[in-house]
Amino acid sequence: MENKSALFRWLLLFLLAVIAFIGIATVRSLDLLRFRAEKIVEDLAKLETKIEALEEKLSSVRTVSSAPLEKAGAEMASNDDSPIANRQFFDQQAQPGGRLIGAVTADTKNMNSIVNNEAFVSSIWDYAFDSVAERNFEHPERFEPKLAESWTLSEDKMSYTIKLRKGVLWHDFTDPVSGKTWKDVEVVADDFKFYVDVIKNADVDCDPMRSYLLDLDRIELVSSHEFKAVWKKPYFLSESITLSLIPLPRHLYHSYEGPFDGKRFNDDHERNRMLVGCGPYRFEKWDKDQRIVLKKWDKYYGAKLGVMPPLDSIVFEIIKDTNTQFQSLLAARLDRISLLPEQWVKRTDIPEFGKNNGFLDKFKYPGRSYSYMGYNLKNPLFTDKKVRQALTHLVDRERILNEVYYGLGRICTGPFFMDTSYYDSKIKPLPFSVETAVRLLAEAGWKDKNGDGILEKDGVNFEFTILSVSSSEIQQRMLPIIKEDMAKAGIVMNIRTVEWSVYVQRLESKSFEVCVLGWSMGFESDPYQIWHSSGADAPASSNHISFKNKEADRLIEEIRVSFDIEKRIRLCHEFHQLIHEEQPYTFLISPYSLIAQNRRYRNVRVFPGGIETKIMWVPYAEQLQDSESSPR
Repeated sequence: MENKSALFRWLLLFLLAVIAFIGIATVRSLDLLRFRAEKIVEDLAKLETKIEALEEKLSSVRTVSSAPLEKAGAEMASNDDSPIANRQFFDQQAQPGGRLIGAVTADTKNMNSIVNNEAFVSSIWDYAFDSVAERNFEHPERFEPKLAESWTLSEDKMSYTIKLRKGVLWHDFTDPVSGKTWKDVEVVADDFKFYVDVIKNADVDCDPMRSYLLDLDRIELVSSHEFKAVWKKPYFLSESITLSLIPLPRHLYHSYEGPFDGKRFNDDHERNRMLVGCGPYRFEKWDKDQRIVLKKWDKYYGAKLGVMPPLDSIVFEIIKDTNTQFQSLLAARLDRISLLPEQWVKRTDIPEFGKNNGFLDKFKYPGRSYSYMGYNLKNPLFTDKKVRQALTHLVDRERILNEVYYGLGRICTGPFFMDTSYYDSKIKPLPFSVETAVRLLAEAGWKDKNGDGILEKDGVNFEFTILSVSSSEIQQRMLPIIKEDMAKAGIVMNIRTVEWSVYVQRLESKSFEVCVLGWSMGFESDPYQIWHSSGADAPASSNHISFKNKEADRLIEEIRVSFDIEKRIRLCHEFHQLIHEEQPYTFLISPYSLIAQNRRYRNVRVFPGGIETKIMWVPYAEQLQDSESSPR
C-alpha cells in the first residue's frame, strides 16, 4: 500500500509540474504575442507618419488639395440613380483634379457660338453647355437623358414634350457691362424658348444655325420645367435637333428693358467675349491670342449623377505655328495636340513616344471631315460645269494624299461622312488628267490662241486667285502642287495667304474667287445648310460659293422629310451624284484624326466620335497646375 501511495504522489507531482510548465509557456507565448502586437502598432504608426510625409510632398504637384485617399472618386460617386447619358463610361475610381492643355492654331473673333460658326468655338460650348439629351458615346444613334429627365413624341411625330431636371444651375458670373453678379440662377424651360427665339430672329447673324430650325414652329411653355417643341412639318432630323437643343441665359444676353434686340446681340462685344453655360466647365478667362481657360463647375448637377468630369481645367493655348506646338508637347508644356500627317510619320519615332520609357501616346481614327476647293459661282470664270470638271481633273489628289497627307486619309467625292450609308462609295473620283482637262476647257471655249501658254476666251486670260490660311501647313504644301499642274493646262493660279480672321471676313462677304477649306460632318447630314439655294445670296451663310440648282433644292427638300431611311439613303446618293456631276467643289481628302497626348491620362477611349476628354483622369501624383510642365 505504501508503494502505491508513493507512486500516486509521484504521479501527482509530475502532473503538477507539467501543468506548471504549460502555464509558464502559455504566459510567455502571450507576452510574446503582446510584444509583437505592440511592435506592429508601432510599425503602423511609423508607416502612417511616412504616408503623411509623402502626402505632403505630393501636394506640391497637385492642382487641388490632397483629399484623403479613401475619398478618391467621391466626386464621381453617384447618389442618384436617375438615368443620365454615358454614366457607364466614367471611371468611378477616378481621382479628381489635374488639367488638359491643348493647342489651336488661330484665335477666334468672339465666344458666341450662335453668331460665330467656327468649329473651335462650338467645341468650347460643348464643354460649357449641356443639351436636352446626349448621344451615347459608343452607339451615337441612341440619345440618352441629360438636362431632360424624359421626353415623349406625339403620335403625329410633330411635337416633343420635354420634362427638365430641377436644380440645374447656370454658371455664376458678373455681367461685364452692368457689373451685376448673378449666382444660383436655375435653368428653366423659358431658357430653351429664348435660345430658339434668338436663332429664329432675322436680325441675328446666324444663318447656318437658322437653317436647321426652319421647320421648328415654336417652343411652347407648359411649366417652369416642361416645354413642347412643335414642328411645322415632318423632318427626319427633328428628333436629333430637338434633343440637341440647349438653353441660353437670358440674364446675360437680354439684361435690358424692352424687347430683345438681335443686332445688339450680334455686336454685344463685351458679353460675346465670355460665355455662361450650365455644363461641367465654366468660362474662366480669354487672353486674346494667348489662351482660353475653362474650369470645372463645382455646382454642376452631374456630380450627383456620376458624370462629373474628373479634370479640373481645360486650357486652349493659341499657338499658330504647328512646329512650336509639337516642341511644346515634347517639352510637356502641352498635354495634347493634333498632329500633321508629316509629324505623325516623320517625328514620332523618337524616345518620347517609346512604348517602354516614353511619356507620349498617339491615336489615329477616321475623321468626320473633308477638305475642298470651292469655286465662287458668281464669278463668270466658274459658271460652266465643264470648267469646274476640268479644274478637278487638274488636281492630282493621289499625289496630294501621298505627299502631303502621307497616305493618312482618303480621297472623297461628296459631302457625306464616308463611313455612313449616305455616302455613295460607287462614285469614283475624277482622275488626274491634263489631257482631259484641256479637252473640256476647249469645249467651254478656252484655248491658247496667241501661243503664250495661257488659255483665253473673249480676250480674257484664265487666271484666278485661291485664298489660303496662313496657319495651315497642309495648304502651304498642297497649293504649290496644284498651281504647278494648273499651269500645265494653261491656267494661272495665284495663291493669296491671309490670317484666319481676314479669311472668315472674305468668306462671309463672298469676296473671293476660290477658297480651300474643310467641313466637319455629323453622323446624319442635312445638305440644306451648305447647298440649298436659299443661302446663295445671304451674307455669312455656309453656302459661300453661291451654289444654285433647282434639282439639288428638290432633293434636299425631299431628304428633309423622308423618315424611311432606305429612301433617304437613295435620295442622298442622287444628291451625291448631282454634286459630283456639277463639281461646285473639288472634293479633296477626308483625313484621319491624328492625336498625340501625354501618357499620364487614364480612361482614354476612342469612340466613333473620337476621344472623349470628359471621362479622362490623372492620378494624384501626376496632376499639374495650368502653368506647370510635367516631368518626363
